[in-house]
Amino acid sequence: MNSVITEMLNKYHAEGLTDKKNAVKEIMQEIVLCGLSRAGFFKDAAFYGGTALRIFYGLDRFSEDLDFSLMAPDPAFALSAFFPTLKKEVASYGLNVEITEKEKTKESAIRSAFLKGNTKEHLLLFYASDPAASGIAGNETIRIKFEVDTNPPAGATFEHIFRLLPAPYEVTLYDMPSLFAGKAHAVICRAWQTRVKGRDLYDYVFYLSRGASINTAHLKARLVEFGVWKAEDVFRIDDAKRLLCERFDQIDYAQAIEDVRPFIKDTASLELWSADFFKQITDGLRERAE
Repeated sequence: MNSVITEMLNKYHAEGLTDKKNAVKEIMQEIVLCGLSRAGFFKDAAFYGGTALRIFYGLDRFSEDLDFSLMAPDPAFALSAFFPTLKKEVASYGLNVEITEKEKTKESAIRSAFLKGNTKEHLLLFYASDPAASGIAGNETIRIKFEVDTNPPAGATFEHIFRLLPAPYEVTLYDMPSLFAGKAHAVICRAWQTRVKGRDLYDYVFYLSRGASINTAHLKARLVEFGVWKAEDVFRIDDAKRLLCERFDQIDYAQAIEDVRPFIKDTASLELWSADFFKQITDGLRERAE
């Protein structure tokens, strides 16, 4: 096995098959970030979302996808232009994958792509001679989805962070207040329908537990884009709190808990989840100082 992968695996204490699959996916996510960086992707795009929060701020839950946003709108942005360098970088670690862009069936500013590989092959690459791999179907695939918003809402601010593994590289990242704004928007606006996405709520608690402030300018821009707020109206931190608390009164917390449970190890704190819990902790929400 590649010595870099061995070094990256050392931070994991994967016991069961699910934990090992997640470790493989998380390391592959970081290899993808390195490859995109070397392809020049982060000159135009920034990383955000749950996986960004896990890798750069220590969120203690598994996050499936890689979410990116251009720093300025560009409807002609070509995601596939980065595939050759990305695939070469991934292959240098012994990973055998295919990278394909999703064909758009309707007009959208989102560009999506998938990196796919054989689950058994990659599990054995990471965990050589693991008997658990024998129970995996030969056609099971490991899949990493990444998306780029080519027409991002205004107001986000960014930072540049360096990583040393799998090799030294640089990422452009939404700063913490802008990341928090994106998550608050998801809590307020995501169309959960019959399945409440408890991962949004888990991340929301994480931000508040870290004392994060929120970028209200970026949150307003997202709400305006979604049709929840008028561009000409002033948006203050109390408005954000009100919208969040209204949402907390509508949530089925039993469903939310079941959604997030498979992605975390310590589930004890989920027992506290209720409208009263979320509304009370939202009292501590604060705006980023300009």
